[in-house]
Amino acid sequence: MAAQVTIERLGRTAVVRFDTGARANALSQKLLRELTEAARQFHADPEISAVILTGRNDQFSMGADLKDPEREKTAAAGLSERRILQRAGPEMCEAWERIDAVTICAIEGWCIGGGAALAASCDLRVAGDEAVFYVPEVERGMNMSWGSIPRFVALIGPARTKRLAALCEKVDAATALDWGLCDHVVAPGKALEKAHEIAAGAGRLPPTALKMVKQDVNTAALALSRATAHRDLESFLLMQGSEDFREGVSAFIEGREPDFTGD
Repeated sequence: MAAQVTIERLGRTAVVRFDTGARANALSQKLLRELTEAARQFHADPEISAVILTGRNDQFSMGADLKDPEREKTAAAGLSERRILQRAGPEMCEAWERIDAVTICAIEGWCIGGGAALAASCDLRVAGDEAVFYVPEVERGMNMSWGSIPRFVALIGPARTKRLAALCEKVDAATALDWGLCDHVVAPGKALEKAHEIAAGAGRLPPTALKMVKQDVNTAALALSRATAHRDLESFLLMQGSEDFREGVSAFIEGREPDFTGD
């Protein structure tokens, strides 16, 4: 199967693009692994000052691929194996958060669920005016995981995180800018161009000082992130065995309203 992630180096900027070839640009297990490996290439690269992450020109990502064949394998596995297999998403987000250089996420179209978790693991987010952020996990009968909750809280505060991740509000680009969920809003199709502009500015700065400040900010903002997020994978595994999880996923795939019971 062809690679779904491409990497381009332009001076002190690297551009990482993921494209599954499908409009949803969903995050399969294969794509999670490719994005993790791409991030790890830049963990300690002295030649790179900025890494741009972007999806398709019309769609960042509509979230985890619920029809991924590997997902069926995970669901059928025992608890001990599922704990390992479910680490792919958190490890991907952590890999992007740990990059030494400044990371800039260029977003067009939908940024849903796991896509929003990935975007939140970057330093800055640039959105096209038609972009929409949406975290529907609770509507699917599951909790929002991948270590995203403390990152959302650091970006937009607790009340807005509850609106985004607990009440599943759809957040348009203008609102995301007002909340601090994104840093720039530009005309549709111009997010990548703006990201290059920011990256060029980063490339003109002293690389080591830039990276030191980034790490200082992340340490201050996310000092308690592991303490507050370490249980989200276990919570996901717990929800995965619930009737509401099965109902939420089935209703989504079948295109109907779910009937949740709390079990």
